[in-house]
Amino acid sequence: MMEQEIGCEGCGVPLQTEHPEKPGYVPPAALEREHPICKRCFRIRHYNEVAQVEHDPDAYLAMLGEIGNRQALVVQVVDLFDLSGSWIPGIQRHTGGNPILILGNKLDLFPKSAKVQRLKEWVYHTVSELGVKPVDVVLTSAAKGVHFDEVARAIETCREGRDVFVTGTANVGKSTLINRLLKEFGSGEEVITTSPYPGTTLDTIHIPLEGGRELVDMPGIVRRDRMSEWVAPDELGEITPKSEIKPKVYQLNDGQTLFFGGLARMDYSEGVRQPFVCHMANSLYIHRTKLAHADEVWEKHRGELLSPPKDPSSLPPLVRHTFHLDGKQKQDLVISGLGWIATGKERARVELWVPRGVRVEVRPAIL
Repeated sequence: MMEQEIGCEGCGVPLQTEHPEKPGYVPPAALEREHPICKRCFRIRHYNEVAQVEHDPDAYLAMLGEIGNRQALVVQVVDLFDLSGSWIPGIQRHTGGNPILILGNKLDLFPKSAKVQRLKEWVYHTVSELGVKPVDVVLTSAAKGVHFDEVARAIETCREGRDVFVTGTANVGKSTLINRLLKEFGSGEEVITTSPYPGTTLDTIHIPLEGGRELVDMPGIVRRDRMSEWVAPDELGEITPKSEIKPKVYQLNDGQTLFFGGLARMDYSEGVRQPFVCHMANSLYIHRTKLAHADEVWEKHRGELLSPPKDPSSLPPLVRHTFHLDGKQKQDLVISGLGWIATGKERARVELWVPRGVRVEVRPAIL
């Protein structure tokens, strides 16, 4: 038995030496190291292996509730590529009235032609509708270090000498962002384990700041209504954008279908010929076919030509969502955790088929 609880430096979970199959396991000899990390973090860092871990949303919300007992700045990191899907619902109910700074991450995924100010206004408007009046909104790329001086300046200005809690849903890039801050403005070392699989950070990680204050990396809250949470770890890279998106444009007549791998499909049921612009990972295979043949193609090729997933039984059954586009403005059809399809400015009826429970929405076009 360990006499004193020690947290894994990489993911925050308490280390233990008795149960290899549970989170936090570390071989006893490894505890002698200056900065011990659990076996899972070790495998992620050195072999890029990711083991799925069961997450308890209630436990994460309880941790979030602790912020309300402190005088602190809350930094909520959101994924610009999936803003609604990466939002913590009702965050203002858990943070005790502490100020909230919004960091919109993954700006590097957007085309260079995207207007940053317009994106910033979109983020501010969206989070305001969700019930939060942020003290500021900063757009950045933790992976590329874009606008990082502005990020550091906003955190330092808004915290006013208080603790900082960095929150967000799983896989928005919180830990990458903190590592970048440490590397550029702190110790010069990355200490937090990062990976593309949701839920890498399992417990709170505390990083000392001057004056006895601290920066706390909170575990990412797992939202099961995103496509990314349903894809197997070894296939996640195929749907996770890693570089600037190259939109794929399809001029469709009604009676045509687009398959997004074997994960989802879009049926253009009624309307005039118009463009549909797909903003998804460059590596995701998109297949066009006639609506009349769509069911047959889906049944015959899903898991092979249409993949991921290689194992279709790993996903819930598809559910149809019907959208009537008004033709008054360009709109985006959003599939949470996968991307979006920008429509033309024409009246239309479109069906999106996604696994049961995955969130879809229509919004005014953001680009």
